[in-house]
Amino acid sequence: MSGSAASDALLLRLRSLPFFSGLDNDTLAELARAARRREYRAGEVIVLEGEAQPGLYFLETGYVKVVKSAPTGREQTLRVLEPDDTFNEIGVFSRRPNPATAIALEPSAVWLIPRDTLTGLLRERPDFAQSVIERMAERMLFLVGLVSDLSLRPVTGRMARLLLEGAVDDIVARPRWFTQAELASRLGTVPDVVQRALRALEADGVITVDRAQIRILDRPTLEQLANPAETRQKSATGS
Repeated sequence: MSGSAASDALLLRLRSLPFFSGLDNDTLAELARAARRREYRAGEVIVLEGEAQPGLYFLETGYVKVVKSAPTGREQTLRVLEPDDTFNEIGVFSRRPNPATAIALEPSAVWLIPRDTLTGLLRERPDFAQSVIERMAERMLFLVGLVSDLSLRPVTGRMARLLLEGAVDDIVARPRWFTQAELASRLGTVPDVVQRALRALEADGVITVDRAQIRILDRPTLEQLANPAETRQKSATGS
């Protein structure tokens, strides 16, 4: 694909993104012209924690995880990104080094929109600045929810919620990178604990697990595990 064709294809996708909602075609075209496409192999680092911010990333294809790492090497996955997700927003607009590392889970293509292009647009377009603030507030609420989950919800409850959120027609697809180690990183625990939790749910007939997918067999029980307080409240009110 030529540079012009790639830029035109990016413009079409930018129009559909909530992050850029409200921007006119000329502004979107300017962003598309400034963007640079990059490809990464599975396991390759896209953004490294602590480095300077090059700009905002938009995931075109593939899957990417955003992680925080401890000196011991243990990782906590903050997000798993899918095509059409943007990332690196906080660092871009805060003038601070990258707060987390982004790693390709499989061969992935991303677009990088330079920081200077975005900050100039923020100054020129108050409506865009307001939209960015709203997106950042949503991201902060997501991270607050993640902290709450890790500190207050047991592993089985966190797993139940993850499965419910990731299921399509009660099936959670398992790409090659969806290992127990990756699942443990997302749940803030270790693989042995994940394995025991999966086995317990399978033994109770709540789910069935194979290499390609996890199938939900008993959604009400999984919902109760994910949100016990809400389930008790519904039971008490008879709803």
